[in-house]
Amino acid sequence: MIDRLRAAGCVFAEDEAVLLFEASDSPADLESRLRRREAGEPLEVIVGWAEFCGLRVVVVPGVFVPRRRTALLVELAASGLPAARRALVLDLCCGTGALGLALAARVSIDLVAADVDPTAVACARRNLAGIGEVFEGDLFAALPGRGSGQFDVILANAPYVPTGDIDLMPPEARLHEPVTALDGGDDGLAIHRRIVAAARSWLAPGGRLLIEVAERQVEPAIHLIEAAGLAPQVGRDDEREAIGIVATRRARGESRGQ
Repeated sequence: MIDRLRAAGCVFAEDEAVLLFEASDSPADLESRLRRREAGEPLEVIVGWAEFCGLRVVVVPGVFVPRRRTALLVELAASGLPAARRALVLDLCCGTGALGLALAARVSIDLVAADVDPTAVACARRNLAGIGEVFEGDLFAALPGRGSGQFDVILANAPYVPTGDIDLMPPEARLHEPVTALDGGDDGLAIHRRIVAAARSWLAPGGRLLIEVAERQVEPAIHLIEAAGLAPQVGRDDEREAIGIVATRRARGESRGQ
């Protein structure tokens, strides 16, 4: 089995072999899963879960698989939450619900999540059962009138791959994840523009929006955040090749220069 996985280009063939074996109920089931992996299907979909921030997150076919680098958004969000009360958090473009799940495992929050994809919504509801509510719809329209101007944190792992770069992505993502979870328009920031433009009216004073971008998108993202009246701050994790931008709604009375 390990030789077959290596031949299929699996870098961590030994580790993958263990996971496939543990997920299988019979030799026939193992063979079926192995063939799916050889065909390029994501390992996380085949075994039914992904590791994220030390948690097992349910993953089903047709959803975006949470990436290790996105843990940076969770870490940035966890810092600076209000100490005197439970923070109200929105996991927007939630996919599996991994970000909200990981943040709720770290700190006490009231969680709301939303996604436009019904498959993702169903998956997130499994992961967030008993933790938060999940709504289906296009960005903030999924929760009309709900929590407007009250969110302490909005996590938005929106798609940011430029349309022209999707064909360059690994087959695992390009062929097995929904294009709506990957395609960020011409420059990769089309969804971010919509989120940033509306975020101020959904954030509480001092509330923060967190987005993930690529290096070449940092400066354009900062400009659109500032144009929306929010204060940007860039966080980086070189080991995970992760970049997260925190956009803060200034507290009442706080000037742009502060």
